[in-house]
Amino acid sequence: MTSKEYGSISVAVDFALFTIEMDRLQVLLVRRDEEPFKECLSLPGVALKEKEALSEAAYRCLKEETGLVDRVYMEQLYTWGEDCNRDPRNRVISVSYFALVDKNKLHTGEGTRVSEIAFWDVDEILEKEMELAFDHREIIKYARERIREKTEKNQLAFQLLGEEFTLPELQRIYEILLGKALYKANFRKNVKDLVEDTGKMRKEGAHRPSKLYRMSNKTLGSD
Repeated sequence: MTSKEYGSISVAVDFALFTIEMDRLQVLLVRRDEEPFKECLSLPGVALKEKEALSEAAYRCLKEETGLVDRVYMEQLYTWGEDCNRDPRNRVISVSYFALVDKNKLHTGEGTRVSEIAFWDVDEILEKEMELAFDHREIIKYARERIREKTEKNQLAFQLLGEEFTLPELQRIYEILLGKALYKANFRKNVKDLVEDTGKMRKEGAHRPSKLYRMSNKTLGSD
């Protein structure tokens, strides 16, 4: 089979970077400054270089399009390519990644090929069926469901907390990621082996001081 018979096929990497702000799950979007879909919102994305690992392309994607240089914990999400016309230029297979990051740990700057970088409310994107470039709304929808599943099964919520936190803060993160309210007693029973008391207290306003916790060694060593 000759190279012409393979046709023109490219591989891209798209990144869905999530955080929580104002008690809402948000995703980072950029406004494209080039065709196709110029001026449209999209996830950050780059074309894979010939001798580049997918994970390296994912980090390069964040750096080039958002100015983010921090290494974040990320996971491969899904490969998109069933729709042969998902990119009007040519056949493009996209490998998507996602990550959850504490907003206070993010340091975004100016990216290339984009005119705007901002976080957008995930529920608003999905419920109002916001129009995004390519099939990026579907990627966000898929990532949202993955986040729910992984929050139920492991310690994904800890990615959005500082080194020390209160149990109400941890519970609220879980509730936002799961999209539902949790009973206080049941929640604390479920996470008791995942956290450890620091012996410190935090005083906030007129409220009683709250105990500060951190991830336990067991949690740090888990998947």
